[in-house]
Amino acid sequence: MMRLLLRLLLALPLTVGAALLMLAVAVALALTDLLWWIAGRRLDRTRPDSRPATRAASVVIPSWNGRDLLARNLPSVVAALEGHPDNEIIVVDNGSTDGTAEFLRSEFPRVRVIRPGRNLGFAGGANAGVREARNDIVVLLNNDMRVDAHFLGPLLEGFQDGCVFAVSCQIFFSDPARRREETGLTEGWWENGSLRVRHRVDDGIRELFPCFYGGGGSCAFDRRKFLELGGFDELYAPFYLEDADLGYRAWKRGWKVLYQPRSIVWHEHRGTIGKHFRPAQIERILKRNFLLFAWKNIHEWRRLAGHFFFTLADGLVSAVAGDSPERSSFSALWRAVGRLPAALAARWRARSASAIGDEEAFRRPLGGYFRDRFQAPEDEDRLRVLFVSPYPICPPVHGGGVFMLHTLRALARHAEVHLIALLDKEEERKAHEDLRPFCASMEFLVRPPSSPGPASLAPHAVRELALPDLHWLIHRQIYLGRCDVIQLEYTPLAQYHGDYRNLLCALFEHDIYFQSLGRALREKRGALWKVRAAFEYLRALRYELRTLPRFDHIQVCSRENREYLLSFLPALADRVRDGLRAGIETSHYPFRPDGREPDTMLFLGSFRHLPNQAALQWFVREVLPRVLALRPSARLVVVGSDPPPRYGLSGPLEAIELRGRVEDVREPLGRYAVFVCPILSGSGVRVKLLEAFATGIPVVSTRLGAEGLARRDGEFCYLADDPEAFARRVVEILEDPGRARAMVERARQEVVAHWDSAIITARLAEEYREGLRRKRAVAPAALTFSADRA
Repeated sequence: MMRLLLRLLLALPLTVGAALLMLAVAVALALTDLLWWIAGRRLDRTRPDSRPATRAASVVIPSWNGRDLLARNLPSVVAALEGHPDNEIIVVDNGSTDGTAEFLRSEFPRVRVIRPGRNLGFAGGANAGVREARNDIVVLLNNDMRVDAHFLGPLLEGFQDGCVFAVSCQIFFSDPARRREETGLTEGWWENGSLRVRHRVDDGIRELFPCFYGGGGSCAFDRRKFLELGGFDELYAPFYLEDADLGYRAWKRGWKVLYQPRSIVWHEHRGTIGKHFRPAQIERILKRNFLLFAWKNIHEWRRLAGHFFFTLADGLVSAVAGDSPERSSFSALWRAVGRLPAALAARWRARSASAIGDEEAFRRPLGGYFRDRFQAPEDEDRLRVLFVSPYPICPPVHGGGVFMLHTLRALARHAEVHLIALLDKEEERKAHEDLRPFCASMEFLVRPPSSPGPASLAPHAVRELALPDLHWLIHRQIYLGRCDVIQLEYTPLAQYHGDYRNLLCALFEHDIYFQSLGRALREKRGALWKVRAAFEYLRALRYELRTLPRFDHIQVCSRENREYLLSFLPALADRVRDGLRAGIETSHYPFRPDGREPDTMLFLGSFRHLPNQAALQWFVREVLPRVLALRPSARLVVVGSDPPPRYGLSGPLEAIELRGRVEDVREPLGRYAVFVCPILSGSGVRVKLLEAFATGIPVVSTRLGAEGLARRDGEFCYLADDPEAFARRVVEILEDPGRARAMVERARQEVVAHWDSAIITARLAEEYREGLRRKRAVAPAALTFSADRA
């Protein structure tokens, strides 16, 4: 502890000095922006972009002392370019001293060699080669890159219109045993005040796909656009981040960067750099360049404010706890400040070449936004729906699973359905094969083990489902499935909404999360539990009220749910719908009002759901003893996944049978005499009541348990909230089953008429279509481009 305090004290002067440096940087950036707003040259957005000629290409290979690498890899490039006489290979000999130029003239006389006379670095060498190229398409390759014999054709195919800036190859390592850290399928995002980039491995992508940037040593570029942006910026010399910088500027210019998985190359990673620079040097350069990227390219001051804060915080942590590749440092800041004048000039140029802002530039490389922005809307009558569930659907062990399963099967009659579902374990994948006939595609993601994570204002359930792989998969499937509607299930998935212009984003609130938490606060629990629950309630309230207005379509279970939600968000009256999602396939439930096992009560529910746990405990403790006092032969049968242990129940255990999960819930629903629903908290419509109504078992429920389904006692079920009244109603049915006959027949008619999934899902599909028509009527046209117009 004393050592840590000493480090902290020693770091304070450094922190103060760094804060002053950051203040100077902020002032310099602000003054640059102010001057640019006064006198800067704006981008001419009326000038059309032409499509490049794709009959041939120029391959440019910058090389520094890479004779041995060229000897191994250049023959594959020569062979791949033999298909057209106008193809050319240019090697930029960056001041080599190993006889590279002489070797090339001797062994590869058709290769053009450019010798600038000194080492221009990667960026300077690449730029020089592009300027010398004769073709419209220039392919940049590292000297440690070996290419597939057919790598060029797919790259050229990628330049489909005048908006394509670059097309990237798929990269493999020459050593197949190495972990694939580099694939060509790049991602980029802004997090904690800095750019984050990575390569993603995704074998499911087999066609052109948007990516954040094209790697500088494995990518084809439109030469004219490349030169218009100034090529690779030597601000980042000697290496790294030039390609991410160029890709980001291309997106901000309004162009596209694509990944072509059919164009394959093999890379000896850091074949040149690794021989001449130590890992520590490479890391220092990377950290400096990430700071320079922000100073040059980030023009939204909200993001820059976060950048300044996190840079100082990271520097302080590094000074106290030691350096880490994951965070910045004060030494990186000092090195970056040394290049501040060049960064300011680059910032001016970047602003002048930008057509869109940072927020939009980070969105467009994502598959969903790319489809929304660049692909023209198709006929609304041919719906394509991406259905995303945070839980397994098959087998349906909880009420939400039943709603999702029955909706999916019904929706397949009206739309092409693409499914994404989170699983708890890999073995659950097999059960979902039953959905294969109803889905055009199915993708599954095994949920990683949850970890507490840092404190946050986001609710616990939301943080549990904040998964980068799920975010990627949603955008991937929107693009590959050409989806028009994104249907998200459950409130925690609301974080994956998109600000789409031509796609419909819908959310089904199986229950109103903050309402469920608020009702749970009424339970008799300890003070500490109530404090935690109250905090979670406030977080959920904040989250839902801020997130729901971003959706085009919000589905709730019942009229009561809709009215409650609109009491907080009245402006959403035209977007919140009930009667479209809470339904079951009534024809699958045989109606059996007679012939039931006497003196039996059925409690049904998944015990992962906390309201079911509380309801069972209340019934066993408060109601069951009163029932047994009047009907000693009665017994309670408990059915549902993850049941509590017998010793955990505080009541007459001899009258309780714990069956656990059953294969087909219709068996107990058709067998036992009375269905009990003693729910005390939660929100939404209980699917178990719909199933009970459909099968003809008489129901006794609390009013909250029957919310949205039954409003008058005895109409569709008996309603009772205190233990005495609840027990009396149960005993009445056990003593005279026939007295409930008319009630169960009314309940069956109600479910068939108003809660049948086939009927309500047809209305849901029409709501999708109408929502798309309304949205697209006011949306700007998609940014599609012909061969000679942007």
